Amino acid sequence: MTTRQVEHEITIGAPAATIYRLLADVSHWPQIFPPTIHVERQETGENQERIHIWATANGEAKNWTSRRTLDPQGLRIDFRQEITTAPVAAMGGTWIVEPLGADRSRVRLLHDYRAIDDDPQDLQWIDKAVDTNSTSELAALEENVKRAHAAETEDLVFSFTDTVEVHGAAQDLFDFVNEAGRWPERLPHVATVRFEEPTPGLQTLEMDTRAKDGSVHTTKSYRVALDSRKIAYKQVTLPALMTLHTGVWTFTETGRGTTEASSQHTVSLNTASIAKVLGDQATVADARAYVHSALSTNSRATLGHAKDYAERKH
Repeated sequence: MTTRQVEHEITIGAPAATIYRLLADVSHWPQIFPPTIHVERQETGENQERIHIWATANGEAKNWTSRRTLDPQGLRIDFRQEITTAPVAAMGGTWIVEPLGADRSRVRLLHDYRAIDDDPQDLQWIDKAVDTNSTSELAALEENVKRAHAAETEDLVFSFTDTVEVHGAAQDLFDFVNEAGRWPERLPHVATVRFEEPTPGLQTLEMDTRAKDGSVHTTKSYRVALDSRKIAYKQVTLPALMTLHTGVWTFTETGRGTTEASSQHTVSLNTASIAKVLGDQATVADARAYVHSALSTNSRATLGHAKDYAERKH
């Protein structure tokens, strides 16, 4: 069997401990790494964790389960896939952060992998995916470390949540949001939808939505549906004002005969587009308000229709 071993590295102008913290906390990976759609921690122990990752590889959405061993003193994280996805037969590796001084570090990302049945074409596919994702992740890591150092970070990256209380079942609310293929008949602001679910719970949703001014915008997202409690997503075609948009729909039974349905968004603003979209006098605060309003309007509309649907079925 052919086992491929590859290494990627980058030198970043930041302390090693700062970089290690970003790599160690997988909950932020969808916001940091372009390929990562969503991560769930399945179990955690002392310096050990099992994680389920949904991510893109060569433009396809995939998912796998990995065990990670964290070494904060050695600034090292070992990972090994326990449940792989074709065409990967085995995959593992290590993140190593090497201090080059107080404010400079080398980050090395090592991989070893095999293809199912040692297929040469599949091995080439994995070669390409590992190279593309590793290069993109290291560049994004550098960008995020810089952003974490910048004073304006809190203005550019922000989160907010819209919530409604529903006299209905969590399952019905989940079904309404999960069945996105039916949104054009259920949601007035959705014009058309292209919806695929190649493996259960892992979805591709491309849709055309109508804004208040009548203009139509196309968006594409990858979504991860987790039983009837949560649907997480990452938007991969973004409007000009955003460099990142992730979100989570959650459906929580309150114990008093109602369900709380929430839509949470995390956004990173694209400062380069503010003047072009909102005019030369527009500020970061204006862009935040504009994006918040646009996303909230759609979320609240969807939550409102989901509420009606669930309460009719109740």
